[in-house]
Amino acid sequence: MESQRSVGSTRWDSFVAMGDSFTEGLADADPNGGFRGWADRLAEHLTAVNPELRYANLAVRGKLIRQVVSDQVPQAVALRPALVALSAGGNDIIRPGSNPDEVAELFDGAVRELRATGADVLIGTGFDTRDTPVLRRVRGKVGTYNSHLRAIADKHGCYVLDLWSMGVLRDARAWSGDRLHLSSAGHRRVALRACEALGVPVTGDWREPWPAAPGVSWRAQRAQDIRWASTYLVPWVGRRLLGVSSGDGRGPKRPQLEKLSATQPSQ
Repeated sequence: MESQRSVGSTRWDSFVAMGDSFTEGLADADPNGGFRGWADRLAEHLTAVNPELRYANLAVRGKLIRQVVSDQVPQAVALRPALVALSAGGNDIIRPGSNPDEVAELFDGAVRELRATGADVLIGTGFDTRDTPVLRRVRGKVGTYNSHLRAIADKHGCYVLDLWSMGVLRDARAWSGDRLHLSSAGHRRVALRACEALGVPVTGDWREPWPAAPGVSWRAQRAQDIRWASTYLVPWVGRRLLGVSSGDGRGPKRPQLEKLSATQPSQ
């Protein structure tokens, strides 16, 4: 299948998103009780350019890179889309003892297989965890992994969704209460960043400054951190110790390529 680059970056007629909770869209609720997320929002922007676009989202929360490679890559290859978005490996990188070199090797194999079908591929990098409690400790591993992802993109001729450089995501309003998943506002900005990477025209700007917010005292921030640890961090650690994933028993929310319902993309 000929790469869609040859006919222009706004002419893709099919799009498949792959990965984990980030791409599934957790914390960005849709009116039907499910989750929307940046990939759904990107599909809406693509549909605004090409109303014939068909879209599938194979991402499932909690998945590790080996699970994405073994489960989602064959599904994506079978669907033979014109465009694939792949963001995976984050759940591996934040785990103690993980090796970003090994994770990147698996990622590279997935991209090679997807590109062999003729699909264009959009690679998502990791976020900068500098301001994230606990996860700031793995910032060096994330940086190493991102360097690998950049090299993979160069080798295979992929687009890059550079999340590390998105300074606007360092604002707490870009994140949900668990501090691990983007808020609706955060997903909206990532979708706009993806459009920029792909050359898809939009009217919104992901760099738009956040409105001024009142300051938070040290005491109030400390209380918020304690509530966050007891509500989110302790259960998360418990699941890791038990080898339990939030995605166990779940399937993808959009397993087949289908047109979106008529909607206007959120700029």
